[in-house]
Amino acid sequence: MTVVVSLREKAPAALTVTPLEPTIGAEISGIDLTQPLSPHHRDEIKAAILKYKVVFFRDQPITHAQHVDFARQFGPLYPHPTADGVEGYPEIHRITRGKDIQKSAGRTYRGPAIFHTDTSWRLVPAWGAVLHGVVIPDIGGDTIWVDAEAAYANLSDDLKAKLERLFVTHDFRDALIKAGKNYPIVAHPVVRTHPETGARILWINFGMKPILLGLERAESEDLLNTLWNEYARPEYQVRFKWRTDSIAFWDNRAAVHYAIGDYGEFPRVVERVLIADQAAYADY
Repeated sequence: MTVVVSLREKAPAALTVTPLEPTIGAEISGIDLTQPLSPHHRDEIKAAILKYKVVFFRDQPITHAQHVDFARQFGPLYPHPTADGVEGYPEIHRITRGKDIQKSAGRTYRGPAIFHTDTSWRLVPAWGAVLHGVVIPDIGGDTIWVDAEAAYANLSDDLKAKLERLFVTHDFRDALIKAGKNYPIVAHPVVRTHPETGARILWINFGMKPILLGLERAESEDLLNTLWNEYARPEYQVRFKWRTDSIAFWDNRAAVHYAIGDYGEFPRVVERVLIADQAAYADY
């Protein structure tokens, strides 16, 4: 009697992807990120990110090494030039705020909350970010992500036509110079085309002194105020309530986000790893 044995590995179980809002945000369950990531699950996660712009994982007590290893499955990593990183892991940017937080471990943020996207000051910004909640206030400290595709799609045709020809500045030079770095002020199109989905995206970083080039200053400010109000519409948003060991993973090309600073002096520590768009742009 002949027995045929299949040597093909069984595909991992499919993840559970639960949408949180109609166009943005989904929670992914059925995976343990402290374990190595299979190619099958990596592709499922990437597909969910392209569809929902930001995905969330709960109860993932990852180590620094696991955080870096997970993010690296989605592209080359980009150490932020204004952060020291954590010991042994220069790719991890620790962001802290509140009382009794070690400033030397990263960056202490005390400015106003703003709609922004990460590393837009670069010619080729990072495509993705993986943020791990380490110390989270009992109440407050949520983060809002905005679907920048939906924000653009619902503009009037006249406003879309006007924005198509405009560029906006992304000026991070104050922080870069303070960190001993030199990088020119970059201007990106106000409306960008997503390189993977082909979607049109309204893409402005209100934390980097935006100016619309080619307009009078007053007209630029009026138009920027109009676009800020589009980002602020709840129809385009998902609001995430952090818990310790929650993880957010978002497409930096498709969404902007807003960290809500409503928790007073309670400590809050999150750790972020950035994923470069291409290997050629993984270095500063």
